[in-house]
Amino acid sequence: MTATFYALGGLVLLIFGAEFMIRGAVSIARQAGISPHVIGLTVIAFGTSAPELFVSMKAALYGSPGIAIGNVIGSNIANILLMIGTVGVICPFICTGRSLRRDCFVLFAATLVFIALAGNGMIEFWHGAVMLFCLAAYLTYCYYDDRRVGQEAGLHAQEADEFETVEGTKTKAWAHTVCGLVAVISGAWFLVNGAIEIAEAMGVSETVIGITMVAIGTSMPELATTLVAAIRRHNDVALGNIIGSNIFNTLGILGTVSMAKPLTIPPEVLLSDLWVMAAITGIFVIAVVTLRRLSRPLAMSFFVIYACYIYSQFYPLKAILLAAG
Repeated sequence: MTATFYALGGLVLLIFGAEFMIRGAVSIARQAGISPHVIGLTVIAFGTSAPELFVSMKAALYGSPGIAIGNVIGSNIANILLMIGTVGVICPFICTGRSLRRDCFVLFAATLVFIALAGNGMIEFWHGAVMLFCLAAYLTYCYYDDRRVGQEAGLHAQEADEFETVEGTKTKAWAHTVCGLVAVISGAWFLVNGAIEIAEAMGVSETVIGITMVAIGTSMPELATTLVAAIRRHNDVALGNIIGSNIFNTLGILGTVSMAKPLTIPPEVLLSDLWVMAAITGIFVIAVVTLRRLSRPLAMSFFVIYACYIYSQFYPLKAILLAAG
């Protein structure tokens, strides 16, 4: 009961803390005269991925790399299958805009980088430096590429418009930002500690808990942002949230955490989960690039696939495969 309370309390702190932090940070940036395009590229991209970052960092430093790696992989899978599967049933996604195609190719390339670096079973310091360099190069390219079509019309500028700002003084905006950051950090601490105890009580690996419960919880800010954008019929922004979040998860979070502490890749991840993530990412990229619309039947199939994947995490087939290998 205590572990469950810790985990649920941590999830609540992460979700609401991220919302407070983003709203406050966007307000500070706008009051400082920073363009919406830059805000979307930096403040919002970091803010929506903050739960994954702090949870993975806490888990890695605590000696639980399974939760850190599982959180990233599980979040990437949830961002595609769960978000498309839930939001897409309500408001089907329209796949338009050159920015979406550009970011899709970057996401696929980032996934290949992750697979290549994880091949030896360890993501080391220099691997993290390579990932962060790739992320910086991507952000720089996005900045100059979107300037060609006008910063206010760019996808990242539209992402910034989806967030309501904090009304009032700079002091109030800073208070929102600091309180939100404290809540996210505290939530990460509670969630990781609760998740470790739950894994021990259920007799499953920490990686399984990271891929399922932790990943779903840390993906809630992205889900809320995507849902709001889809309801407003800002379909390119909604898809952009999913793609951008996965790029940041892969390059930014793994890069930052591995530079703080090298990450050992659990055997079950190398056996199946890494390849499941790669396959789902590939299917998603192909769908966005080739289709004009992600229909409701396709969204429902994504949701069913996600439900089956989560079920498979607790089914002993993975343990059998590991034992046989």
